[in-house]
Amino acid sequence: MTAAPLMGLTREQIAAAPLRDASLLPVDIEVRREADGTLYLQSRIPLAPYDFNLPRRFSEGAARQGDKAAIARRAPGGGDWIKVSYAQLKRDCDGFTQWLLDLEVQGTVLLVSSNSSLFSTVTYGGWASGRPVCPASPMMVALGGDLGRLRHVVNKAKPAVIVAETAAIAAAFAKIDTGNAIIVCGEDVEGTTTFASVITTEPTDAVAASIEGLKPDTVSAYMLTSGSTGLPKLVELTIGALGANTAQCQQTVGKAAGWSDVMMDWLPWHHAAGAFAMRTTLLEGGTFYIDDGKPMPGLFDQSIRNLTEVSVGYYNNVPLGYVMLADALEADPALCKTFFERVRMMLFGGAGLTQAVFDRLQACAVSECGHRVMLTSGYGSTETGSAITVTHYETDKVGLGLPVPGCILKLVPVGDRYELRAAGPSLSNGYLDEPEKTAEAFDEEGFYRSGDLCVFHDPERPELGLAFAGRAAEEFKLLNGNWVYGGHLREQILKHLDPLALDLVLCDENRPYLTAIIWTKAPNAEAEIAERLKAFNADQSGGNRIRRILFPTTPPNPNAHELSDKGTVNRRAVLDNRKDLVERLFADQPDEGVIILEAAK
Repeated sequence: MTAAPLMGLTREQIAAAPLRDASLLPVDIEVRREADGTLYLQSRIPLAPYDFNLPRRFSEGAARQGDKAAIARRAPGGGDWIKVSYAQLKRDCDGFTQWLLDLEVQGTVLLVSSNSSLFSTVTYGGWASGRPVCPASPMMVALGGDLGRLRHVVNKAKPAVIVAETAAIAAAFAKIDTGNAIIVCGEDVEGTTTFASVITTEPTDAVAASIEGLKPDTVSAYMLTSGSTGLPKLVELTIGALGANTAQCQQTVGKAAGWSDVMMDWLPWHHAAGAFAMRTTLLEGGTFYIDDGKPMPGLFDQSIRNLTEVSVGYYNNVPLGYVMLADALEADPALCKTFFERVRMMLFGGAGLTQAVFDRLQACAVSECGHRVMLTSGYGSTETGSAITVTHYETDKVGLGLPVPGCILKLVPVGDRYELRAAGPSLSNGYLDEPEKTAEAFDEEGFYRSGDLCVFHDPERPELGLAFAGRAAEEFKLLNGNWVYGGHLREQILKHLDPLALDLVLCDENRPYLTAIIWTKAPNAEAEIAERLKAFNADQSGGNRIRRILFPTTPPNPNAHELSDKGTVNRRAVLDNRKDLVERLFADQPDEGVIILEAAK
């Protein structure tokens, strides 16, 4: 069991503590209301002038930073930090760019790598050459099997060059048809070109000329969607879109985040949020410490070790990571001291953070340093480049925030909620070679349909921001016709169970009642979870009452897509992979591992 949730402080004491200084964009929101109830939200503060050309900005900044460390990563096995300077990273990027420019064949650069200096080199070097870079997860190789996802990405991207960080990744490409693609490997593997030889290519004036020749509509990235409901789509992003999103977030929270300082993050760079953190840190001249830990049992210990050694001013994680961080902070005074020594801002995204975890983190901050810390959220998707809404104002409410400069939100009524749509300079052009899905993703005005639902914290005061109210894809019907707002209900239950439950999955559409698969965080917590859920049920309508639960013996499996690289649980994959558990939950005579909270009706 963890320590007292609020560190011996009352909520009144926490609320009365001053907020540690954070220079944020002022709130100045314009709301336009249409007769059909549709709302349009945007900041009256215009997007400040910026240079869209990210390789040019990186080149100029690297020249200023020189021998300052750009990337730091522990040696294999958890050894000392190995650092790569800006001067070296720039030289490697230029060598890779020149090598690409010397190739006669045109086409995409497909990159399969963990967070590393190799990843940064291929990204900025590829962009500088004018080629799109398509980063993909090494998990596609770890999955094994028929390598169907990897084959799908190759068929879509049609790469001219494939960069594989390790020999194991290169071996996976040897098992599928890669056409005439040149395989470049970070290790010495027969039949491939070594990455070390590529980056030693002598740069010529053609590198600078290529960078200067980039246009805002130059396609620079194909980012993969999660593929939670099928094979991933390849999201087309221009260098102009990436440049705009970088500028939007810098203008909104850049002073508080301080990307020119020391950064540490584990979020994968082949996802939108992680990619933003990497590219912005290198643009601003900061040092990026790569955290090889993850918010998973056994792996988060590495993150705790890193956070105990390296004090940061800005911290970014997904909600599950913050649950585990709160546990660690409450239990480890040394970690608490280092973590709150300098931190000005904590940001979460990827899913909703429960209010209970928010309160626990603030309690730790006040207990350690006498200040609350700005705990903000960013909302965005692969299709928007990264965050397009940010909570950039003082609040004790968990939410989505308000639109960044240059972004317009369109809120379409759906009952007592709104579907969130967006337009602006950071938006994708659509999906590579999938015109029908591209057409479905945008409405008649060109707004991207996120599929996410939201509400205002206070409809009379829109400046207080938006709150997450579920995902349309997570809503389903029971056999009796009742709709279950799955995402919203899950968050309510996790709040009620905090800090006992790690995560849960609701089961299942087209069933007569609701059940749940629950992963526990505290040992021997099953009985208390059951009692709390009985109390939760007492305040719920019939459709939202959880009738039965069980506790799986294995955690969500990332190798089976049950856990994303970002640490979020994929409900559909869990239900598909664990059909035996679902059947046990709905059996006429359930076994002793199933806890019956109330009689099925």
